[in-house]
Amino acid sequence: MNTTIVRAACPHDCPDTCALLVTVKDGVATQVHGDPDHPTTAGALCTKVARYTERTYHPDRLLHPMKRIGKKGEGKFVRISWDEALDTIAARLKAIAVRDPRAILPYSYAGTMGLVQGESMAARFFHRLGASLLDRTICASAGGAGYKYTIGARIGTDIEQFQNARLILIWGGNPIASNLHLWMRVQEAKRRGAKLIAIDPYRSLTADKCHQHIALMPGTDAALALGMMHVLIREDLIDYDYIARHTLGFEALKERVQEWPPERVAQVCGITTQEIEQLAREYGATARRGEGAVIRLNYGLQRVHGGGMAVRNIACLPALVGAWRHAAGGVQLSVSDSFPKNSQALQRPDLMPAGRAPRTINMSTIGNDLLREASPEFGPKIEALVVYNANPLAVAPESPKVAQGFAREDLFTVVLEHFQTDTADFADILLPATTQLEHVDVHAAYGHHYMMANNAAIAPLGEARPNTEIFRLLAARMGFDEPCFAESDDAIAAQAFDSRNVRAIHFDWDALKQKGWQKLNMPEAPFADGGFPTPSGKCEFYSERMKADGFDPLPSYIPPHESVASSPELGKPYPLAMISPPARNFLNSTFVNVKSLRDTEGEPHLDIHPADAAVRGIHDGDRVRIHNERGSFVMKARVTDKARPGLVVGLSIWWKKLASDGKNANEVTSQRLTDMGRGPTFYDVLVQVEKA
Repeated sequence: MNTTIVRAACPHDCPDTCALLVTVKDGVATQVHGDPDHPTTAGALCTKVARYTERTYHPDRLLHPMKRIGKKGEGKFVRISWDEALDTIAARLKAIAVRDPRAILPYSYAGTMGLVQGESMAARFFHRLGASLLDRTICASAGGAGYKYTIGARIGTDIEQFQNARLILIWGGNPIASNLHLWMRVQEAKRRGAKLIAIDPYRSLTADKCHQHIALMPGTDAALALGMMHVLIREDLIDYDYIARHTLGFEALKERVQEWPPERVAQVCGITTQEIEQLAREYGATARRGEGAVIRLNYGLQRVHGGGMAVRNIACLPALVGAWRHAAGGVQLSVSDSFPKNSQALQRPDLMPAGRAPRTINMSTIGNDLLREASPEFGPKIEALVVYNANPLAVAPESPKVAQGFAREDLFTVVLEHFQTDTADFADILLPATTQLEHVDVHAAYGHHYMMANNAAIAPLGEARPNTEIFRLLAARMGFDEPCFAESDDAIAAQAFDSRNVRAIHFDWDALKQKGWQKLNMPEAPFADGGFPTPSGKCEFYSERMKADGFDPLPSYIPPHESVASSPELGKPYPLAMISPPARNFLNSTFVNVKSLRDTEGEPHLDIHPADAAVRGIHDGDRVRIHNERGSFVMKARVTDKARPGLVVGLSIWWKKLASDGKNANEVTSQRLTDMGRGPTFYDVLVQVEKA
């Protein structure tokens, strides 16, 4: 047999962005391995991507264009030709665009993180059309905003330094499930004597393997960071030299945190004063000794009302104790701004029609916005929706309203997909897209510093086509004749990074394809000598930009929209907080339909503390109904102290059609937004639980 090894990259929404080696025998991909030479991947893959061929060759792959023949949501389709599909789409979009192209909305996110198959040709198409813009907020916008106000850009500690740390705070994340290659380095640090502390409402797989777990209530992380700062300053565990040279606003910060003694913080967070004081002392003492004290800050904690402020507060800590001096110190939320991405060339916003103000729709409020009528404030009613790289029926908040909006018979919906997802069931036209093994792409990362190439390993299955090709063909049907719509995927990939930027020095697409990866030119310790990319060049404890934007310019605490403490009236009928973090064997809603992974995950289940279960007469294995004023869903109860008292945890996110009651956790989540970044508040939810 003719056997080749093809270099590729994992496309999924994960900080690891693994380098892949795909074994191809006679045109068939037989295995996917991690590249042992790539320093981050180191030959290891998560259980999901290790089974990527199961997904590519899944018997339910969409391989032909389809059109709806039943009611929206029924999922009844008949096969059609590409010509009929493209002609139908172009005719509908042209008719709407004549009235107002802003009535057309793209809806996409991170089904692929590729810079080519993500937002390149698709963005060009919608910019040229004059469609509404989409504010892509559903994952990280709140935390990104808070971090940027403080640090200046999403730049942080290199993953390759974590094994050298002596104290690692894993704050709001579960890297065993969602950041495997960081966890491998954390484990090495542990073997070398480092202490690991997990800060998380839930005793996750990761928290279970740390030396200490601090189980605060959801939405209170900002208060914990304020309490830590109070103790650090009170006990003189700060780096005065670093503060004087590389920070702005220390005196104002010092005054602010006096309002947050450990006793007050303990009451807000639902933990003990001793936990707060010990955490601060260990953190400050480690940095004072010149050893690596590093925080892996993840996005779970920013999915609450005060999520942006929480990230901002935590981002102040390394500068306060001088932890940035050490290459294995500081904080990592994301390193995505390290990459000099050439978004202007990729997405061509200059194609937007002149003289008409674009409209922006927030993807996190799609349920409400699909139900809105035209108005001077809102603009035209949404008449057409093109969904790609996303599954909003499963993932978007307040799912009942999302489904109601997608069910509109007057809404023309096009979905590009690999499978007939919950969202695909509502499509008028369903188009088969290629998987990562079947197309070319180039990748940045948000958890390491390597530019990555993805070569096509196999020919597209059936009649599947890459996103780029689909939008090229649509552009031709629409009469868009600008040269950029004729560019090949390789030509687009070659423009992905600015080669003039020192961080991407010597970026060459052809060379990258050959090797598969290339590290950015980044310093080992990015802020050892300051140089923060803020207006002041310093870590900003006090931010004039925040003040100008209407926020408190100093670290503060913003309580959840929904909690027993902040909303006592709501807490009476709905006394339990609920979070829905990722299940280990799924990635958002991707991989849920891979049977081997779904079998490993079992069925949808809700973790509930024994005390909360007892007062409700709930026993382990009972089917329970979780509900609030927005909706309800059913899960199997697991009575466990992994969920702290007052909290229930539904690991997610299941396709609704694969759950016993056709629903998932987003039946009860809210479309209310975060303090900054206009992000969703998935973990800011009160519910009641009862036997089903």
